[in-house]
Amino acid sequence: MTDITGSTAAEIADSVRGLRDRGLLRAGSVLPPVRELASTLGVNRNTAVAAYRQLAQAGLVVSRGRAGTVVAGHESVAQEGYAADTVLRDVGTGNPDPRLIPDPSPALATLAGRPVLYGEPVIDRGLDEWAHDWVAADLGDADFRITITSGAVDAVERLLAQALMRDDAVALEDPCFLASIHTVRLGGYRAVPVPVDEEGMTVDGLRAALDAGVRAVICTPRAQNPTGASLSARRAAELRTVLAAHPYVLIIEDDHFSMLSRRPYETLIGPAHRRFALVRSVSKFLGPDMCLAVAATDPETAERLAMRLSPGTTWVSHLLQRLTLAQLTDETVAARIAAASEHYAARNDDFATRLREYGIEAAASDGLSLWVALPIAARTVAERLMRRGWLARTGDDFALDDRAEPSRHLRLTVHDLSDDDAATLVTDLVAAVR
Repeated sequence: MTDITGSTAAEIADSVRGLRDRGLLRAGSVLPPVRELASTLGVNRNTAVAAYRQLAQAGLVVSRGRAGTVVAGHESVAQEGYAADTVLRDVGTGNPDPRLIPDPSPALATLAGRPVLYGEPVIDRGLDEWAHDWVAADLGDADFRITITSGAVDAVERLLAQALMRDDAVALEDPCFLASIHTVRLGGYRAVPVPVDEEGMTVDGLRAALDAGVRAVICTPRAQNPTGASLSARRAAELRTVLAAHPYVLIIEDDHFSMLSRRPYETLIGPAHRRFALVRSVSKFLGPDMCLAVAATDPETAERLAMRLSPGTTWVSHLLQRLTLAQLTDETVAARIAAASEHYAARNDDFATRLREYGIEAAASDGLSLWVALPIAARTVAERLMRRGWLARTGDDFALDDRAEPSRHLRLTVHDLSDDDAATLVTDLVAAVR
């Protein structure tokens, strides 16, 4: 592809992007090997490598090993939820159990009231006060304001849009929540991977990302998806120390599992940090269709978000806000959420215990799913499970680093399986591994 031009990594990446935008490169088009491209352009091989890495992080190309680097299609990023058009038993959904989602019908009867008109406050006063109390204990003495958005993904999109420009770098956990990968790539930002271990983001990984010039950090303090890891108090303190030298880097904490979590909340947000957002959606415990999230941010970020929440057009319906508040302040709903928390933890722990009896490691950590470690490539195991009637999701979907070896992890959603089905899946998984 001699039409690619440029003498720096950024210029080369921009050239490929332009060729793709003009239709001269289509999905599946194979780009020149790194060595060939470097020779053609008269640049160092590392420059070509860096260009391809930028394109991969933006989701514009996909590395396929010996098959080369190809232009990505529109479906290159995996999506959460049930797989379409499959007869297999789907255990890769990441969904909550619909039987554990509270029925909103009783709360709906409480919503009658004066209609809200153009120009009125975009946040319902009652929800504003409740949400403030909900996060105040966790943010300490920080000065914050409440914003209501249409779910956590909407919050993250708005937060990045008000703080970043196209091609700015964003630090993401690796492996990473699929929606975060999708949001960053669609926004035209560059994803910089930060490895995650059992205590959360690694210190060295975050330090390297900051040295690379990231303008924002997206972190999951509890029940990290897909690994289930939660920040330990020690790790959170170490990360705050690293971030103290970068007070204007936007920290976005996606505390998606909040009310269901069995772990204490730990934060990256230090007392002097200037740009931050703690985002808590209600989708995991009130249901994905309750498209609402609370974003507690520093005052300046709140003002910028307010400009993107025009009264009557891009605000969150006051009816939905009132319904959410009615449910969250109902003792019966609170009891159901607590019961759901116990259910998810118990079912995951039971399944992990069964696997460990066969020498397969699966930490029963927080969240809706299990992160299962395998002795062989996950794709091989997933293919064998398909022949036994199961559809599993491999760790490859969640990987940010295209240079990484094939994943040896499966993310399994098993909390809604009966005891008999769970036993069958364990048997089939053990057979698939061996």
